[in-house]
Amino acid sequence: MVKLRGSDTSYRIGKVVCLGRNYADHIRELGNEMPSRPVLFIKPASSIIGAGDQVVIPPYSQECHHEVELAVLIGRRAKDLTESSALQYVAGYGVAIDLTLRDVQDDLKKQGLPWEIAKGFDTACPLSDFVPAAQVADPQALRITMRVNGELRQDGSTALMLRRIPQILREISAIFTLEEGDVVLTGTPAGVSAIASGDRLLAEIEGVGSLEVTVA
Repeated sequence: MVKLRGSDTSYRIGKVVCLGRNYADHIRELGNEMPSRPVLFIKPASSIIGAGDQVVIPPYSQECHHEVELAVLIGRRAKDLTESSALQYVAGYGVAIDLTLRDVQDDLKKQGLPWEIAKGFDTACPLSDFVPAAQVADPQALRITMRVNGELRQDGSTALMLRRIPQILREISAIFTLEEGDVVLTGTPAGVSAIASGDRLLAEIEGVGSLEVTVA
């Protein structure tokens, strides 16, 4: 369950739909091609942990990367949205960390296989509570940062998204029906890097909040 801050409202998370390759500098740092269509994948609800919890890196990976992302909480059923109406379906905004087993992902990509075991493992989706959407004046003008053990690793802005939130929701809802409690992750800026046992991760988004977890 996640909560809307300042209220008694809570949501049971359904699916977490993630958009990859949505910041140009991040695409370049990984040597990927600019996408002509949305790059989508899903994390199961079982991958979610909360603030203060511990990340457990699976033994089948030697390279787990952090990716800080703006999370969008869906407030009601949404199918085939238009960009003009899409934000009306957003209940709130939160802070997420999309943990990625980069070595596993790279190997799967080379074989043309799905990424799920690199993206959806247990503890792969640290997630904060959500601030009500009405309290975020412009979700496309927020500083977004990640610190590991106090060192600034990622420092960007949601203004740099290639696909803005209304477009993201339109494209996703044309493929997957979005239900109340679903979460959409909107991509990460440049600066992703490996984490290790004992690390402390602090993700922050201006006007939305912060999220701190440790690595077991």
